[in-house]
Amino acid sequence: MTRALGAAGEVAIRSLIERAPLASSLADAFRAEGFRLALVGGPVRDAILGRLGNDLDFTTNARPEVTKKILSGWAENVWETGIAFGTVAGKRGETTVEVTTYRTESYDPESRKPEVTYGQSLEGDLSRRDFTVNAMALELTQGGPIFIDPFNGLEDLANRLLRTPGTVEDSFSDDPLRMMRAARFAAQLNFTVADDVMRAMKNMAGRISIISAERVRDEFSKLLLSNNPRIGITMLVESGLAEIVLPEIPKLKLEIDEHHHHKDVYEHSLTVLEQAIALEDRLGGPNLVIRLAALLHDIGKPKTRSHISGGGVSFHHHEVVGARLAKERLKALRFDGDTIEDVSTLIALHLRFHGYGQGEWTDSAVRRYVRDSGDLLQHLHVLTRADCTTRNKRKAESLAAIYTSLEDRIDVLMDEEELSRIRPDLDGGEVMKILKIKPSPVVGEALAFLLELRLEHGPLGKEKATEDLISWWTQRN
Repeated sequence: MTRALGAAGEVAIRSLIERAPLASSLADAFRAEGFRLALVGGPVRDAILGRLGNDLDFTTNARPEVTKKILSGWAENVWETGIAFGTVAGKRGETTVEVTTYRTESYDPESRKPEVTYGQSLEGDLSRRDFTVNAMALELTQGGPIFIDPFNGLEDLANRLLRTPGTVEDSFSDDPLRMMRAARFAAQLNFTVADDVMRAMKNMAGRISIISAERVRDEFSKLLLSNNPRIGITMLVESGLAEIVLPEIPKLKLEIDEHHHHKDVYEHSLTVLEQAIALEDRLGGPNLVIRLAALLHDIGKPKTRSHISGGGVSFHHHEVVGARLAKERLKALRFDGDTIEDVSTLIALHLRFHGYGQGEWTDSAVRRYVRDSGDLLQHLHVLTRADCTTRNKRKAESLAAIYTSLEDRIDVLMDEEELSRIRPDLDGGEVMKILKIKPSPVVGEALAFLLELRLEHGPLGKEKATEDLISWWTQRN
């Protein structure tokens, strides 16, 4: 369906002009060379919703080599990372554009890479898009902006519904990652999915295994950083996709028998995630590390679950097992090393506070808490507070008050002892001079001893540290 602008098109054009004034000059550059250019996909959807950003997607009948030439005369920077798939990108000012040749693509059942075939028309290109709300376009080079909506995406947008332009089976076969994308869009935009979409996700979940770990990781990260990740995670679990890409999550739905009642760990984890998100202002805004840690913090429970004599369930050392499992899963999904280390560290530490749940925190315990969390102290504050999901209001208030007192203790010791820079009172050079030894592993042992004293007793001063070091050296030898 090709329409004159209409109300929706006018909204999109107005948003486009206000937020991306360079788009019209790019269209002029393509028109001058005799080619068509249209704004497509998510930017059209977002323009109608009044949330257009500065990352714009276009499609054209120009081949990639021609697109590169046109962009080189328009953009300040051009890169061709995706040129094998028909995409050339450029940046001018604050606007980043990706221009893709009309195309179709599909996956061989055993392949992780799509086979790309260039198309002949804008309408054909739109027919291969993932969802109808992303299959709308603004044609910019045919005598004025024209709003094109062949699959009633505008109506679905109004109804907040995700449907596919063609059959769901064909769409998900062409690119199985679209199943995860459905969950992500539902979480980002608070949309529902059509019944046939959810049905196909359940029937075709196994197809996700042909998608590279990197693409799965990126899609899951976008879902997790959405406004309401619970919606998307629930869809992944209910469809069976999570069994393949993140099996530790559905395993949290521990079976509850009539004799051993305990929390639904899966539901608890989603609640902790939501409560962590509510505290993210302490971290400067949406934070992937804290969201991963919150979602995965209890994944060690299924492996450590045991029944207690007389009733009840225990999960001894689930934080240690959980940290290991999280590290393995995030490595499999090709997350970067820093993210993997930070998430696993937070999971390993998430129970530390509860060892002092009634507030019996010595200065030594506070120092160790700060030292072990390192640069993740604020993340650990957020995770620990979020991990309280009790419905007992009095208990929740008590735990919050105790944790507030811990944070206050940390602030005091930070001022008095510079906790963020805990070091032994003597350095390696001083140790070697006092003990009259050369560089060797013994120096490390001596520094570890001094650090332990520093953590236990606070700043000693060089004189007392020297005295204790000599005493240690004498006893050691």
